Amino acid sequence: MTAPKSKRPTRAEVLAARNKTVPDLIAPGLTVLFCGINPGLYTAAIGHHFGRPGNRFWPTLHAAGFTERLFDPSEEQELLSIGYGITNVVTRATATADELSDREIIAGGKRLQKTVRKFCPRYLAVLGMGAYRTAFACPQAALGLQPELIGETRVWLLPSPSGLNAFYNNKLTDLYRELLTAVRLDNQAATNPR
Repeated sequence: MTAPKSKRPTRAEVLAARNKTVPDLIAPGLTVLFCGINPGLYTAAIGHHFGRPGNRFWPTLHAAGFTERLFDPSEEQELLSIGYGITNVVTRATATADELSDREIIAGGKRLQKTVRKFCPRYLAVLGMGAYRTAFACPQAALGLQPELIGETRVWLLPSPSGLNAFYNNKLTDLYRELLTAVRLDNQAATNPR
């Protein structure tokens, strides 16, 4: 089955999306809550997370094994039924994350912590090292599992899937797959306690 394609916005619609928000895709008790830095203008214009063509979130999610097929951003609601959700550190849309101030990112981190405590996902996967380091005052944070918890939620740091972040092109799928491996090991431990 071929995934439906999101409607392509006009240039005017994209430009008009500045400072708009995209609602969280969230429910209590998710396995992983993926957290972007903030919505881009294209994403806000279509109203679906990681919507810009060239963003590698959806292809990486599929290639890493989180989804059985490649989802179009317009199908994002289907993630909830398989235990995944999406939020952002900062809710307002910008052309690039560089437009966000540190103060805005820190405030977004506090909002994110409240959201995580309310919905209690098993993992929070923050997709963006710089934003994580700023939002959580962890300037030395490295990719992977973080030592700090938010309530009972484990925090995992991954690179941003933005097409602007080319540094991890060849490793992106492997890094996301490491999170999935940790999730599966947790599932095995929960079903086979010693």
